[in-house]
Amino acid sequence: MEKKLNAILKIVAESNEPIGSPEISARLKELGIDLSERTVRHHLQQLGEEGLVRVFWKEGRMLTKKGQEELANSMISEKIGLVSSRIESLAYQMSFDLKAKQGTVIFNLSLFHKSDISKALKIMAEAFKKGFCNGQMVSLTEAGQEIGGFKVPTGKVCFGTMCATNLNGILLKSGIPVESKFGGVLQVEEGKPLRFTELVSYSGSTLDPHEIFLRSKMTSVREACKGFGKILAGLREIPAASRKQVEEIIAAAEQAGLGGTLYVGRSGQPVLGMPVGVERVGLVIPGGLNPVAACEEWGIEVENRALSTLVDYADLVRFEKL
Repeated sequence: MEKKLNAILKIVAESNEPIGSPEISARLKELGIDLSERTVRHHLQQLGEEGLVRVFWKEGRMLTKKGQEELANSMISEKIGLVSSRIESLAYQMSFDLKAKQGTVIFNLSLFHKSDISKALKIMAEAFKKGFCNGQMVSLTEAGQEIGGFKVPTGKVCFGTMCATNLNGILLKSGIPVESKFGGVLQVEEGKPLRFTELVSYSGSTLDPHEIFLRSKMTSVREACKGFGKILAGLREIPAASRKQVEEIIAAAEQAGLGGTLYVGRSGQPVLGMPVGVERVGLVIPGGLNPVAACEEWGIEVENRALSTLVDYADLVRFEKL
C-alpha cells in the first residue's frame, strides 16, 4: 500500500498542472501498478485527508508542501528498482513493428528555452553525425502543444530523442531476452570507445543514470566528436546464441532511424573492461541524451526527462530535416 501511495504522490509531483485520477491510473500502469480510476480516487481522498494533496479545478490534484516533504522522506526501500521496472514496463508497452516501421517508440524529452533552440540544434548536429545518439528520429514540439501526453509549457520548446530502451522492446518482440545492466560514462579515444569510467546500476537507482551524469556535468560529448572525450552509454546483455540474429535486428533498426550499438562483445568476454555473464554477450549502446549533453556543456539550460513517454513513430522526423 505504501508503495502505491508513494507512486501516486510522485506522479502528482511530476505534473506541471492539476492531475486527475484517469491520468494517474494510466501513469501507474506504465510503472506496473494496476489501479482503477475508482481506486485511485479513493487513495487521493485519503492523501487529501492527510494534507498531502489538495484539490484544484476539475478535481485535479497537486502536492502540498507537506506532500512534498512526505515524498522526499519516503522509504528508500520502496524506491529501489524504479528505473529498472520502468525500463521493463516501457519495453513491453512499445508497439513498434520493425518490418512495417510503425507503432509507438520510447522517447526522452528535453525542454529548452525557445530563444536557445536554434543554437542548440546546431550544437547537437555533430553528435548526430558521429552516431553518438540513439537513432536519427526526433521531434520538436512548440509551447502549448502536446507530445506523449506532456503539454509543453509557455516559453519552452520540447526536443524529443529516441531512448536506448527501444532496443530492449524490439528484441523482446523478437523473442530475445535482454538485460539492462548499467548506464555509464564512456571514454572515447580516436573516435572509438575505450572504457567505462563511471557506472550506475539500473536496478539500484531512483533516477535514470544518464540524468545523474548530466546533472553532475560528467560528459564531454563535444570533445568526443573531435576524437577524445566522454559520452553517455549503456551496457546490455543478451544470450550468446542470439548474437547473429541480434546483429541483423540492429542493422534493420539503424535503417529505420533507430539506434544501433557502439560495441558488440563475444560470448562470456568482458566488454570495455566490464565483466559479462557466462554464455552472454555484452552490447554497448549510446545514450539518447548525448546530443542534449553537448548543449549543456556549451552552457545552454535544459530540463531532461529520460524514459519519459511513448510516441507514435509516424510523428517523428529525421534530425537532418529540422
